[in-house]
Amino acid sequence: MGEADDRRRLKKTVFVTVGTTCFDALVKVVDTQQVKEELARKGYTHLLIQMGRGSYIPSTSSGEDGSLAVEYFTFSPSIADYMRSASLIISHAGSGSIFESLRLSKPLIVVVNEDLMDNHQIELAEELAERKHLLFTRPQTLYETVRTMDLESLIPYPPADAIPVAKLMDKFLGFDD
Repeated sequence: MGEADDRRRLKKTVFVTVGTTCFDALVKVVDTQQVKEELARKGYTHLLIQMGRGSYIPSTSSGEDGSLAVEYFTFSPSIADYMRSASLIISHAGSGSIFESLRLSKPLIVVVNEDLMDNHQIELAEELAERKHLLFTRPQTLYETVRTMDLESLIPYPPADAIPVAKLMDKFLGFDD
């Protein structure tokens, strides 16, 4: 096997998604040298950022100097392949992104967009974090979350069991038993 094969086999990608929203605060914080260096220290080799409608353009890097290789894009018809190939997902608090990551059994850090009004997504993310299915943070504390994360402590979300999700949604919608 050649050097390219070794790199491909050892590739560990962090996929960041903001969905269809504008969440420049998340894109900016993952683009900081501090966060990128910490991800590299944790063994990640690539950072792929889906930046949605945001206006902040992250810096790119080939990663040839041993740093994290960084790429970005705005939208894709489907992000499923990116999620499947990721070693870690950092996502906005959209329920679709959260549950797709959990369905794929991917380690997940959910970053809440505090600029959104009436943000019920926070409650969902907090509840799933309490149940240890994901890590939950805000843009200003993402570095600390990455620095101290213990992905081994996360509990896989039960597959194909919609009852807990339905109960959680009922609770948030005010339809308690």
